[in-house]
Amino acid sequence: MAASFHFWLGLISVSKWDWDNKMEKYLYLLVNIFTISFPLIRSFEGKINFVQKWYALLPAIFLTGAFFIVWDHWFTVMGVWEFNPRYLVGIYIYELPVEEWLFFFTVPFACVFIYEVLKYFVPKDILGGISRPITFLLIPLFIAVSLLNLDKWYTSVTFILAAIILIIHFLTFKNIFLGRFYLTYIVHLVPFLLMNGVLTGAFTEEPVVIYNNAENLSLRIFTIPIEDSVYSLILLLMNISIYEHIRSLSKQFRSLKVNDL
Repeated sequence: MAASFHFWLGLISVSKWDWDNKMEKYLYLLVNIFTISFPLIRSFEGKINFVQKWYALLPAIFLTGAFFIVWDHWFTVMGVWEFNPRYLVGIYIYELPVEEWLFFFTVPFACVFIYEVLKYFVPKDILGGISRPITFLLIPLFIAVSLLNLDKWYTSVTFILAAIILIIHFLTFKNIFLGRFYLTYIVHLVPFLLMNGVLTGAFTEEPVVIYNNAENLSLRIFTIPIEDSVYSLILLLMNISIYEHIRSLSKQFRSLKVNDL
């Protein structure tokens, strides 16, 4: 932990000249490293024992990531958003910067870690009782926003996908996990605002991700398009849904083995 502290202290103390001329191209990469550093280190801590759940986490991340990479590529080619080369190392895969690929690993890893931490420290499902009405409210709301903004690609696609993913999750699990998901989503908004604030130019001269405002509602939370919060909801819910499904299958398999014995 001391070494990690000194590493980040060293980054903070870099002179402005060094940052402007040497370090700024690593900004998005550093955001990814910062996002995953604490959850990765704490994965081996005995109470949460997150490392033993990676067997379900990693497939969830890769399956969800594959979906989002296709979506990201599509919107990048269409000009819905673009990436500022000033803050990138310059390595591209499938026309997307390598940092964007890492985003779909580091962010879900950190968010599912939050999900597990909350399950440990908040054992009662405090939102479970209202998760069903929340879901029944969000689905028609998301559909309505999408249908009213069919001329805006980011808005229409994001909101309709959020409705579809909520419907699929509810049909698969009912509201077993939704209360804990909503709590995780609320808590994750704190790092979400910080990380997305960095990416959308809250702390830099130019944004890392440049949005075409003709394709969104032009409503911002600080510098963050409102659609990003729904985009994050989809990313988190897909990961948790697949993660919990794999864990459920594993438990069933182990139960069958015990019964066979």
